[in-house]
Amino acid sequence: MKNAFSEKLRKFGNNFYDLFVPDLLHEFELGVWKATFSHTLRILFAAGGDRIQQLNERFRQVPTFGRDTIRRFTKNTADMKKLAARDFEDILQCCIPVFEGLLDEPFNAILLDLLWTLAVWHALAKLRMQTSSTLAHLDNATTALGKRLRLFKDKVCDHFATRELPRESAARGRRTAALAAKGQMGIDTSSDIADVATILSGQHLKTFNLSTYKLHALGDYVSSIKQFGPSDNTSTQTVRKS
Repeated sequence: MKNAFSEKLRKFGNNFYDLFVPDLLHEFELGVWKATFSHTLRILFAAGGDRIQQLNERFRQVPTFGRDTIRRFTKNTADMKKLAARDFEDILQCCIPVFEGLLDEPFNAILLDLLWTLAVWHALAKLRMQTSSTLAHLDNATTALGKRLRLFKDKVCDHFATRELPRESAARGRRTAALAAKGQMGIDTSSDIADVATILSGQHLKTFNLSTYKLHALGDYVSSIKQFGPSDNTSTQTVRKS
């Protein structure tokens, strides 16, 4: 099976697949990190107690830094409403002392190690000036991140029966009600749609998924930076700010 772009561009010495470059904003900040943070919240819900309330209280106590480096967190950070990529970046930079001690050992130590590795990888990948030594550190951090994520999944995630977050189940309930209202689910539209949504929108079990493209793409950052320069050259964050 041939690709039309490859055939047309090959005579100019261009590789069609070089057109696809990593995007730090969507692949990490709104991808890998957001997914990890979301599942960590599910674990806190599954662990019970007032852990979520403690987390929100600790985030509220984090002071701002600089003009817009670290912004003030919302009263309910765990709800994750109206958060942009910069907000998830702030959460990553400040979350280690916030999460510390919320889980029992050994889960606490494994989680803190993962959060540290995520922060290190993000800092190295976002450097605006890269050298051979920083790229070597990024390569090592990528390997370490993969190991930490697998350890987190095997030793922490599998010990908790994690379910959808309240906002996730509520959103699915709204989608279910909308489909039922349109008659796309084989449900009598004359029935009470609110009752249908209530029946079908219970919190489903959710597992930590490592089989995603965004996680797989992290391994391409070192080679991409060598070829195209620092990640801010290819990130869509610059476009969003302009």
